[in-house]
Amino acid sequence: MKETYNEAMAQVYEDEGGYSNDAGDPGGPTKYGITIHDARMYWKRDATAADVRAMPKSVAADIYAKHYANPIRYNDLPAGLDYTILDYGINSGISRSVKVLQRTLGRTVTGNINDGDIEACKKAETVDLINKVWDERVRFLTNLSRSKPQFRAGWLSRCRRGRHLALSLANKQPSNAPTVVATAGGAVGSGVIAASQWPHLWLYISIGVGAAILIGVLGWYFYRKKKG
Repeated sequence: MKETYNEAMAQVYEDEGGYSNDAGDPGGPTKYGITIHDARMYWKRDATAADVRAMPKSVAADIYAKHYANPIRYNDLPAGLDYTILDYGINSGISRSVKVLQRTLGRTVTGNINDGDIEACKKAETVDLINKVWDERVRFLTNLSRSKPQFRAGWLSRCRRGRHLALSLANKQPSNAPTVVATAGGAVGSGVIAASQWPHLWLYISIGVGAAILIGVLGWYFYRKKKG
């Protein structure tokens, strides 16, 4: 997985916590966010509550990578949007998270992400797209909490933390390097240098220094010649 994944999953594990078996949660016995239904589908066909309680974190990590991150094409989504769709899928189902993304993009809603969806994501303004998906998620959970009020505060708190992390991932820039923008027209904006221009830049500097030295030497030569 790409570089945002570890940070995204650290937040997922923090939000999901350890083992729980809340009578009001239709997921039943759950650990690291993996329900007994997922455990039976992807790990042990006859998993019990005790199995879920004892489930190693490595099992949860494998399930998340194969059955949540891969179906949404995590590696192909823009930074920040990747975590946004992943966490929505973990919390409310992959099909729903993908459908919300497709509706937000104005694409055909199928619940299965495709190449056209990925290209549309890359052409869209990422921060705006992230905010729209989180806005929809907040509306959905607010409505859902009318029948499950005990979960409202936790759900909305998770959304606040999640949106903050998503926007942070989207806006993150290297702190120890120039901003590099590779464009067909060259550099864009003040202080921005296209990656392809660096070798040429040093060549031009070398030529300029050499020319200055040559002019200086010739000037001194003709000055001395004139004086002599």
